[in-house]
Amino acid sequence: MPKLHQIIERHWQQPNPVLSVLLWPFSRLFQTASAIRRRLYSAGRLKSEKLPVPVAVVGNIHAGGAGKTPVVSALVKGLQARGIKAGIISRGYGRAGSGVYVLQPGSTAAEAGDEPLLLHRQTGAPVAVGSSRAQAGRALLAAHPDIQLIITDDGLQHYALQRDLEIVVFPAADAGRRSLDLLPNGGLREPLGRLQTADAVVLSGSTGREEAAHLHENIFYSRLQAGKIYRFNRPGEYLDTGRLKHLRVAAVAGIAKPERFFNTLRGLGIALAETRALPDHAALSAADLPQADVVLVTEKDVVKLSDGRWENVWVLPVCAIIEPDLAAFVAGRLKI
Repeated sequence: MPKLHQIIERHWQQPNPVLSVLLWPFSRLFQTASAIRRRLYSAGRLKSEKLPVPVAVVGNIHAGGAGKTPVVSALVKGLQARGIKAGIISRGYGRAGSGVYVLQPGSTAAEAGDEPLLLHRQTGAPVAVGSSRAQAGRALLAAHPDIQLIITDDGLQHYALQRDLEIVVFPAADAGRRSLDLLPNGGLREPLGRLQTADAVVLSGSTGREEAAHLHENIFYSRLQAGKIYRFNRPGEYLDTGRLKHLRVAAVAGIAKPERFFNTLRGLGIALAETRALPDHAALSAADLPQADVVLVTEKDVVKLSDGRWENVWVLPVCAIIEPDLAAFVAGRLKI
């Protein structure tokens, strides 16, 4: 039997008339509370803090699954290519602790959270996590005083930290939907009109053909590009997919929308005997891996596996291709 959150999430994609009537008043309450909170921060009635370097927020108005992390990774790499030293701060969902933590070379997902650890490994950029983004930013600058710019991974609604630039990642599949509602009747944290107050909107999962001019004047298009599948802990050893025909192949994903990962694998011509979807940010252990000759996982999930010889575990890397140049836009707006 589906759980309540699964029923509601299905309603967001395929509205149920009965649920629409029941949930509509709660969405209006949520909308009012959200608007009042934002106005209180704007008016200075609620305290916010400014860091000594520019802060660019990369967030979303959806409740998860907007494709934000690959965009952050691509943006940081683009800034690095321009000679700009960027640091990353994040809430660090799924980690064991709650205090501020600056990532080290041997950091684990339990200490840092899966997405911050993945970003640290992909970009080599300094990363700090904490429930207070301002405290995380101060700790990061104390450890790395040469940082020129801080990128906030998520935190669009974390108004306690002042920002110099806002980038909203918005799923391309929703670009043409004008009837999106706020939680709990819909999957939005803030109304669609919030996009107009940001500096730019990145359409994730885009084909580049979406009608998006109504969303914002500064639109960027992001698509995921799959890399070569490599063996766990051996990034130089690649999987020969042509030899999988007579092997049992399974896939595991603990991400917001695991079907995207499974469909990507199928699109590469890989027949999956079993798929296993875990909750987003869920821990991953040997017990979660199916019995198979080859087990395919995401880069976000593989950072949760402890060091060891997982001979049958292989990783599919993906990167975001963003057009036009988002890093150039950010550097230009912030005059770095």
